[in-house]
Amino acid sequence: MLDGMTRAKNPVGPGLAALAGLIADETRAVFLLALLDGRAWTAGELARHAGVAASTAGEHLGKLVAGGLLTEERQGRHRYVQLAGTGVAQLVEDLAAQVAPAAAQRPRTLRAAGAGSAMARARTCYDHLAGRLGIALADALTGRGLLRQDTGFALTDAGLHWFDAVGIGLDRTGRRPLTRACLDWTERRPHLAGTAGAALCRHALDARWCVRIGSERAVMVTPEGERAFAELLGIEGAALR
Repeated sequence: MLDGMTRAKNPVGPGLAALAGLIADETRAVFLLALLDGRAWTAGELARHAGVAASTAGEHLGKLVAGGLLTEERQGRHRYVQLAGTGVAQLVEDLAAQVAPAAAQRPRTLRAAGAGSAMARARTCYDHLAGRLGIALADALTGRGLLRQDTGFALTDAGLHWFDAVGIGLDRTGRRPLTRACLDWTERRPHLAGTAGAALCRHALDARWCVRIGSERAVMVTPEGERAFAELLGIEGAALR
């Protein structure tokens, strides 16, 4: 080290270190993963989910809100929190995809095995569909020439027409990309995210093609959903179960 010389600092460094510090706590990581279901949770619900005291949950949530990863809203005695946006959701899901293989282990109970199987079969990834269902949808859209995956995810003209014909409106005025490939942490392949992925998920839930099950992010394809996915995209029902 030379005398009289000072080390140049990257202005992004402190912020990156602070962000990493926020995530580098197991309780806060559990909170962030739970909130990937796209809904607002109360502090009490998150405390019970993580198995920590309410006071401990409040301290951790305060740090996540102050750090910009969560937003909060108070209604009466309840404090609701949710992810601050799609960018945060993408960050959490991408990190989960990187560590999932190393963290995988045999479930210790039948309940845990059932929950893991349901999550792998079909779930929400913040505001779009993931798991085997998400992959099946991306593959079907691609196979029918509605989605391109060769140079990143992009809807074709036929794909845009398909969304319109099905009655799934796409907001193309915002800053969010229309399509984005999101690496699925259970399938290790990309599923459809972005505005189109969110719109498809919202429509599937509103039309009850899919329904949420349990307190996790898992969803189940209904008989109506099986018929719709078969008619619209040629997906066999067996692939959705």
